[in-house]
Amino acid sequence: MRNTVADSYNFWLYAPREYVAERRRIPLIIFLHGASLCGNNMQKVRRYGLLHAIEKGRYYPAMVVAPQNPGGAWNPKKIAGILDWVTQHHDVDTTRVYVIGMSLGGYGTLDFAGTYPDRVAAAMALCGGSTLRDFEGLGRIPLWILHGTADRAVPVSQSKTVVESIKKSGNDRLLRYDWLKGASHGDLARILYLKQTYDWLFSHSLNDNPRETDKDITISLPDLKTAYEDLSPEETRFDMVKEIKPR
Repeated sequence: MRNTVADSYNFWLYAPREYVAERRRIPLIIFLHGASLCGNNMQKVRRYGLLHAIEKGRYYPAMVVAPQNPGGAWNPKKIAGILDWVTQHHDVDTTRVYVIGMSLGGYGTLDFAGTYPDRVAAAMALCGGSTLRDFEGLGRIPLWILHGTADRAVPVSQSKTVVESIKKSGNDRLLRYDWLKGASHGDLARILYLKQTYDWLFSHSLNDNPRETDKDITISLPDLKTAYEDLSPEETRFDMVKEIKPR
C-alpha cells in the first residue's frame, strides 16, 4: 500500500481486532527501533519489540505504528509526518499518543517527544540518550527513562546526561527514571514485552489536568527475567497489518 507521506519512513501499521470491527477511536503507540533493525527490509522491524510481542500474543488496546529507519539518527519531523498521516486516515484518539523506543530508538523517542511535547501523552525511553540542545519540551510530558548499569552498547551515562539536563531546566516534575542494576543492553529489550510497560503509558492523557506521571507501576530486573512467560502466539488479537511506504 502506498501512502501520502512525502519524505518519511516506511512503517508498519497494526490495529487490534475490535478497531477493525467497530472503528472506534483508540490510542496510538509509536515504536522506534534500535540500530540493529535499520535498513530497507521491513521484516527486520518485526524481529523484536512491539510487533514481535504482538505476534507472540501480547495485546495492546491501541493502534501501533512501527517505522523503519534506513540509517542514522531518527528524524522527529519525519515521525511527525507519519503521525499526521495516521491520524488523518484512522480514528486515533489524539489525546492518547505514546512513543517508546530502545537504543537508537531511545534517542529518537526523546528527540521526538522533546520536539513535539504537545502531541505526546507519555514517553518511555530505553537505554538511549538525546541529541536535543533544549530540554524544556521533555519537561512538559510524563517521561520514564530506563537504562541498565551494565549496558556496554550505550553507556548509562547517556541517559543520566538527559536526566541532569532536564533537572537543570528546572522542569523535572514529570520526569521519572530508573537505573536497573546489572542489566545489559539486551536485557532492556524485555521491557517491550511487559504488560506493565503499556499499562504505564495508557495511564496518561493530554487531557489530564494537571499532568501527572504514574509512579505506582514499577519495572524491576526480576520482571525482565519473566517478561515472556505469559505470552501465547495463539492468542494474538490483531487483524489489520499494513506495510506503508512513502511516495
